[in-house]
Amino acid sequence: MREECPLNRDDDGCDANIVPIQEGIFSMRSSHSLDRVDVIFDDEHAVADAGLVLPATLAQHLELRELIEDSVDLGDAAGRANVGHKAMTLIHSALAGGDCIDDADALRAGDTQVVLGHGVLAPSTLGTFLRSFTWGHARQLDRVSGELLARSWAAGAGPGEVPVTVDVDSTICETYGLAKQGGVFGHTKVRGYHPLVAAIAGTGDVVHCRLRGGNANSGRGAKSFLTETFNRLRAAGATGPLRLRADSGFYSRNVVDACRQADVRFSITVRLHKALHNTIAAIPADAWMPIPYFLDGADVAETTYRPFGKKQPEVRLIVRRVRPTPGTQLALFVEFTYHAFITDQTGPTLELEADHRRHADIENTIRDLKYGVGLNHLPSGRFGANAAWLALNVIAHNLSRWVGRIGLDEPLITHKTLRRHYLRLSGRITRSGRRATLHLPQRWPWADAFTTALTNLRAVVLVT
Repeated sequence: MREECPLNRDDDGCDANIVPIQEGIFSMRSSHSLDRVDVIFDDEHAVADAGLVLPATLAQHLELRELIEDSVDLGDAAGRANVGHKAMTLIHSALAGGDCIDDADALRAGDTQVVLGHGVLAPSTLGTFLRSFTWGHARQLDRVSGELLARSWAAGAGPGEVPVTVDVDSTICETYGLAKQGGVFGHTKVRGYHPLVAAIAGTGDVVHCRLRGGNANSGRGAKSFLTETFNRLRAAGATGPLRLRADSGFYSRNVVDACRQADVRFSITVRLHKALHNTIAAIPADAWMPIPYFLDGADVAETTYRPFGKKQPEVRLIVRRVRPTPGTQLALFVEFTYHAFITDQTGPTLELEADHRRHADIENTIRDLKYGVGLNHLPSGRFGANAAWLALNVIAHNLSRWVGRIGLDEPLITHKTLRRHYLRLSGRITRSGRRATLHLPQRWPWADAFTTALTNLRAVVLVT
């Protein structure tokens, strides 16, 4: 069957400029090469990234711009005017894939502003806006994030009475400029920043973030950070049990105290030291149970342990041992490698050990922050500006998560997939009878899901 084509046709109805090479394979004649396609930038009604209407609709129904304007006061700084429009420009630029300030200029093309619902500012204005932030001003954006979390959860994205697991971790955001405040070498020998991130397991919602200098160790400031995180979760409407998972960088008495004071159960990897090796060695041989693992010869056992001093309460110490990969250098020297964590949770050993391993899921959230939005690049030489950039990118990330959960009923769609399928669409605005219509491409593979998502997001009601 010959495919219909709208170009020049011969007497048989087939395109006269398509030459068959062999069955199913065709070649364009030179008269229709790409060199003969004229390109003109003259459409005032074209829309770049037209799918941004999805997160923009959700942001509008949650009154995000108004929330920013009510919460952020830059005093007498040069960038103090129209903070809501400027912040929303940066948020939507991040959702569109912009990882530097100049990328926001793409939102000013054609009629793109129509699908965003706010004014779009020039990159030079946005740079002045970000440089107006001090550390205290950036903390005002924490209030925005907390209130926005509560609004979205009340609109249907929240856990309600279901138990909530919080994964906390730090990450390295590499920088290359020598004049960036706080962008210094840390223990990883990489110049950059070392922010803290707290995310909800299973949804990828980022509950809290905090920018720190590159020389900060993983646990620095963790107690106050976690206390704010737990308070934010309760204020947002999480009424069920809370649980914290963390790696050995957060193994400290302060972190455990923060959990106990907030009535939060914990599961924290232990740093292996001599006393702990002695405790593990005392575990009876018949106490080890095999577990399903990606390497053969993995077992788990548990005992009791009193961390941080003899006066501290005993907790469960769960230990996983794994035989080194045969043929590796490590296999020449040790029979097993060990990974231990402390927990005050109840439940079978095997289930708790498997659950603690799922702490690694936070790496997917961090990857989405870096490569889905713009956290892989901190654009300013000023620490306060970069702290604001981090906070705005986290808001963009969370909007992406909630568009997936509320609009598409896909809890774990990555931002890269969301952008490719739903946000990065070319469109065109027409107007008739005081009503604008956004025209999108025919035969778009995800058109039905897009329409359903827009309907669901337009149904979101702000609960006050």
